[in-house]
Amino acid sequence: MAHIKLGGKDIETIGSLPQVGDSAPDFELTSEDLGTKKLSDYKGSRVVMNIFPSIDTNVCATSVRKFNEKATGLDNTKVLCISKDLPFAHKRFVSEEELRNVNNLSDFRTGEFGKKYGVEMTTGALKGLHSRAVVVLDEEGKVIHSQLVPEIGEEPDYLSALKTLL
Repeated sequence: MAHIKLGGKDIETIGSLPQVGDSAPDFELTSEDLGTKKLSDYKGSRVVMNIFPSIDTNVCATSVRKFNEKATGLDNTKVLCISKDLPFAHKRFVSEEELRNVNNLSDFRTGEFGKKYGVEMTTGALKGLHSRAVVVLDEEGKVIHSQLVPEIGEEPDYLSALKTLL
């Protein structure tokens, strides 16, 4: 398990993020159209996974906007924004914000993504939701960057994540 903070209070997660050099675990997540997406659907593309508690919070929404902006111009790269929010919330947000460079995916059906990636919070006020993290994969699904944000109220390190793709 990993230890993070929410408002200065200690929170635990169910496990640990995959580390650089690991093969990313496969997943099944729900897309905005209620279809199923797997990691294998992105094979051959570089993948940025922006993982967060809820699209309806300020820092989470900011991370989606910033990754949308910064993904423009990145060759062969898909940005996956992943939370337990319902696909309808993801779709509403993307539509209202007119975002075109992110793929929003939900872990609401099984919660298996949060467990496999070690990001499900097991204590604290947001217990059951995902912690804030970024995982970047190469075209073969190998982890080339991994960050568990130590304080949920803080944004991820966008530059460190994206410079692995330059």
